[in-house]
Amino acid sequence: MQTELAPYSPMDQRPPTPETDYPEELPCYPEEDFSPGSSYTDPNPGSPAPGRTIDPYTPPGWSCHITPDGRLLYTNLYTQEQWMRSEDEQGKPYFYNPSDSTTQWELPQVPVAGQRHQSSGSKSSQNSDSLTLGSPPEEKSKTLDKAGVLHRTKTVDKGKRLRKKNWSPSWTVLEGGILTFFKESKASIAGSLRQPSTLSTPEYTVDLRGATLNWATKDKSSKKNVLQLQSRDGSEYLIQHDSEAIIGTWYKAISQGIQEQSADACPETDSENSADFGSSERLGGGKEKEEEKKHPMSPMGPENDSSKVRHKLRKFLLRRPTLQSLRDKGYIKDQVFGCALSTLCERENSLIPRFVQQCIRTVESRGLDIDGLYRISGNLATIQKLRYKVDHDERLDLDDGRWEDVHVITGALKLFFRELPEPLFPFSHFRQFIAAIKLQDQAQRSCCVRDLVHSLPAPNHNTMRLLFQHLCRVIEQKEKNRMSVQSVAIVFGPTLLRPEFEEGNMPMTMVFQNQVVELILQQCRDIFPPC
Repeated sequence: MQTELAPYSPMDQRPPTPETDYPEELPCYPEEDFSPGSSYTDPNPGSPAPGRTIDPYTPPGWSCHITPDGRLLYTNLYTQEQWMRSEDEQGKPYFYNPSDSTTQWELPQVPVAGQRHQSSGSKSSQNSDSLTLGSPPEEKSKTLDKAGVLHRTKTVDKGKRLRKKNWSPSWTVLEGGILTFFKESKASIAGSLRQPSTLSTPEYTVDLRGATLNWATKDKSSKKNVLQLQSRDGSEYLIQHDSEAIIGTWYKAISQGIQEQSADACPETDSENSADFGSSERLGGGKEKEEEKKHPMSPMGPENDSSKVRHKLRKFLLRRPTLQSLRDKGYIKDQVFGCALSTLCERENSLIPRFVQQCIRTVESRGLDIDGLYRISGNLATIQKLRYKVDHDERLDLDDGRWEDVHVITGALKLFFRELPEPLFPFSHFRQFIAAIKLQDQAQRSCCVRDLVHSLPAPNHNTMRLLFQHLCRVIEQKEKNRMSVQSVAIVFGPTLLRPEFEEGNMPMTMVFQNQVVELILQQCRDIFPPC
């Protein structure tokens, strides 16, 4: 048999670029993305577009491509052997091997892995011998599922959300359960069609094992036709194409890849579990392993993975040591700020919290004649540092240079009283103090307030005695520090006396709060007589 064949040039194994991403200088290009094995009805069978797979009857193990001169080229996926399809004078198809000019009526059969097969044995006009092939390497058995140009962006990188969405077109290849995004530009992709080795820089590679695919919601992206792909490592990708039909085929292809990977997944070994969740000793040791052997979990994809994580996390949380045990071992210290007054005094085995005593001694040692004492606020950041020091270090030295500003110490003392769970004037006595200050008779009012102060719990009464006696000494220097009785009452009224729940007429309530503190300051020697 003799026939004229066009000169042969090796073809790229990678599928062609869709029309939307082809540079203008290329003479011809396909109109859609590439899906091997898909059927296509060409309106003009005599002149198919170069590079498109149009033969739905391609034998297993072969891929079919179109040469630039319109001929069908079949490539063996195992051996990379290439045959061209032609027709004789009667229109009967046959196949031609350009490398050794061999012709056959049928393509050689592709061998099954681990076996050796011969070709179909059909005799051509030249009685060609049958071809015997060895089993191909396992790496080359992967088949291309889909390829094309998509718009993509990465929104989450291993659980860490990225701030910007950098949408960009990317040559995308789905092969063997791996989705690869290449970062080549349009020009470099066009050049790779002539030199396949140039397209070799993947930007993102997504393993579909354990991945999930959904249509993205509007809060994810305002674009249309957007897919949301979440990988097993916690990364998230958005994939988009303007054509609803093309993005639909990608959705089916990726979903099928995820299902295939889930079906082929093997159960995780104990060593992998221990690497992910810590040693068996920390999570329960041998008992847990025995339970897993008795009730093994079958691999069912991402839902099973999430249930494993929840199961491990639940066991870990149940094995956490109690707060009291950590306190007993000294790992966690009880805080001073925000602690109930009675609890703090009991823990410190003192009548008055040590921090209150230290602050008052330090303020009085530095002088009570400082302008705006207790009215001027100290640096808030330094006050918070002092608070942290008090809560985490028993050895507190207020003479340290970091606390040289007296307003920082007075600010920390006010913060201590403000953060008490129950104020210095307990909630149970609030309405009684307000009712007492409303009395018209001054003597009766003073007597009632004094009796209420004496009825307070011991920690509250003792702390109140020390604090108000100190504030009275501050008021004695009012000519220099400009802190009168009214000024001190305004500063400490809302801090020391407040209702448990907000009331409707808060401004009026605040006036009564200040008046109660002002009355106690004025009657301090009578209410708290010297010992």
